[in-house]
Amino acid sequence: MTNRKMFFTMLWGAVFRRRSRAMMAVIASLVGAATLFCLASVCVAVPQQMNEEMRAYGANLIVTPASATGKSQGIDTVTVRNVTALIGAGHSVKSAAYRYESVRINSAPYTIAGVDVKAVRALNRHWNVTGDWPGSGNVMVGRDVADALGVKVGSRVTIGYRAADASASASSSASAKSDSDESTETAESSAQGTQSTQTTQGEQTTQATENGRVSSDIMDNNGTEFRIAGIVDTGGNEDSIIYATTADVSKLAGHERGADVVEYSVNAMGDELNDIVNNINRSADKNPNSAVKAQTVTRITSSDTRIIAMLQTLFWIVSLVVLVLTLVGVGTTISSIVSQRRNEIGLRKALGADSRAIGVEFYVESGIYGLIGGLLGTAIGYVLARVLCATVFGRAIGFDWLLGAGSLLLSVAIAVIASIPPVRRATCIDPAIVLREE
Repeated sequence: MTNRKMFFTMLWGAVFRRRSRAMMAVIASLVGAATLFCLASVCVAVPQQMNEEMRAYGANLIVTPASATGKSQGIDTVTVRNVTALIGAGHSVKSAAYRYESVRINSAPYTIAGVDVKAVRALNRHWNVTGDWPGSGNVMVGRDVADALGVKVGSRVTIGYRAADASASASSSASAKSDSDESTETAESSAQGTQSTQTTQGEQTTQATENGRVSSDIMDNNGTEFRIAGIVDTGGNEDSIIYATTADVSKLAGHERGADVVEYSVNAMGDELNDIVNNINRSADKNPNSAVKAQTVTRITSSDTRIIAMLQTLFWIVSLVVLVLTLVGVGTTISSIVSQRRNEIGLRKALGADSRAIGVEFYVESGIYGLIGGLLGTAIGYVLARVLCATVFGRAIGFDWLLGAGSLLLSVAIAVIASIPPVRRATCIDPAIVLREE
C-alpha cells in the first residue's frame, strides 16, 4: 500500500469511526456558516432594500432653476426631460414637478401647487389623503388649510389669483417641499425669484380671464370656485399647501410656464447620489440658458445613511461574535477528538511516524469537517436570508455565488485554524510516556 493510499485510509477511518465527534464538529461549522452567510447576505442586501423602502417617503433630490430667467419662466419640459434622462442613466427614478402660485381665499393668502397628480401620487406614497386627489375643477388641501378655512371634503371654495401680492407668500411655497433642511434655501430662492418676477409683470399689466382674476385689491374675493376633493395630512409643510392640476393652475393664473421645483426619488445614496447632483450641475454650467441647480434633500439622505450604517454595524458586530464562537466550538470539538486519539498518536510516533505527517492528517480531517459544515450551513443560511428579507422587506434575494464561495472557504479556514493548538499539543506527545501508561 502506498503512502498516499494509507493516508486516505487512515483519514477515512478517523472520520467514520468516530461519527459522533465528527458530527459535533460538522454541526459547529454548520451553525457558524449558516449564521455568517445569513447575516452577510442580509448586510449586502439591506442597503439596496432600505434605499428602495425609503424612496416611498418622498424625494431625495430636487432640481430648481438657477438663473434669473429660469426663475421667472420655470423649468421647461425639455429641460425636465433632459435632467430626468441624466438621472435615470443606470438608476430607477420617479419624478414630480410643482408649479407654485400665490392665491387668496376669503382675502387670506395661500399657496397653490400645480401638479401632475399621477406623478405626485407615485412619488409620495406616504401621504395620508382623506377623499380623492385633485382633478379638473377639484383641489386637494392640506390639513392646516382645511382647519383654517373650516372646510371638509365636498366643500366649495373660491380661489382668486393675485399677481400683485404673489411675493408675500413666496417662501412658503418652496419650503413646503424641503421641510427644514439645506434644500429649503434652494427651493425658496427659486420660488422667490419666480414670484417676484410675476409681481413685476402683474404691476405692468392687468389680466382678466374667464376662470381667474388679477387684482391689486386684497379684499377682492372674486375668483374661481373649486370643489375640495380631498384633504392631505402628512404632519409636514405639505399640510399648508393647496394642490390642483397643472391645467387648473394655468387657467387660474391666466398663463402657462414651467415648474418651480422638480422632485426626484432616485435609487441611489451616499457618494453615488452626490455624483448625480454634481453631473447635473456641471451639465447646467455648460448651458446657462437652461441652467438648473440640483441638490440632495438632506433630511432624507442623512436618514438613509444613518439607518443603513447602524444596521450594517450591528450585523458586522454580531458576525464577529458568531465567528469567535464558531472558532471556540470547532476548536473544542477538535481538541476532544485529538485527546481521544492521544494513545494512537503516541504509538504512531513510536513506530516512526513524522510529527508533520500526523499534523497534516488532523488538519485535513478538520478541513473536511469545515467543508461539510460550510456546504450545509451556506445552504441553510441562504434559506434563512430569503425568509428574513421576504418577511421584513417583502422581497426575495438571489444567491450570491461569490459570497457563497467565501462562506465555504471561511468555514474550512476556521476549522483548520481552530485545530492548530490541539494538533500542536498532540504532535509534541512523548511516545514513551504514552506507551508506559498503556
